[in-house]
Amino acid sequence: MPVTQGDTRRSILDAAQRIMSRKGFAAVGINEVLTAAGVPKGSFYHFFGSKDAFGEAMMRAYFTDYLADMDRVLAEPGRTAAERLMNYWQNWRETQSLDDCQGKCLAVKLGAEVSDLSETMRLALKEGTTAIVDRLERTISAGLADGSLTIGASARDTAEALYDMWLGASVMAKIHRHVGPLDTATTVTRQLLHL
Repeated sequence: MPVTQGDTRRSILDAAQRIMSRKGFAAVGINEVLTAAGVPKGSFYHFFGSKDAFGEAMMRAYFTDYLADMDRVLAEPGRTAAERLMNYWQNWRETQSLDDCQGKCLAVKLGAEVSDLSETMRLALKEGTTAIVDRLERTISAGLADGSLTIGASARDTAEALYDMWLGASVMAKIHRHVGPLDTATTVTRQLLHL
């Protein structure tokens, strides 16, 4: 089966996610990404007008994949909304902590860095993280409806607080090089949802 332009573009974006989740955005050159993707150096500007446009495309591709995975976890049949939420946080703990997240922790790694470098990347991060909070809010509301959880604030405020806490815990786990902050986030999540 021949390689399409879409395959090549996706290969570049996937390689960039893996590398930048370890090194950050500014520390990675285009040539490093193209070498890792196995793509000729002259191909980059065929797919992306600039490093900034490339960064935006990378963030959008990341969130498309992330949200699809999140939807799968939050729609798991035969479980209460509270169980689905806790499965989501457990998945977060396993895939978005410490150093070897294989490109799955890009929002954690790049959030602060690129928000100051690129307005288009900041907006892609804002849209992606808002979509995550929207899904958390819907699942919390479903948990209120099925009686599997209770909260002391609105579903939106609880979703935002949980997401903010988990982002912060992920950063602290990287700083301390252990998952203790994520274990604390799990405990506090259970408390906030009265589980």
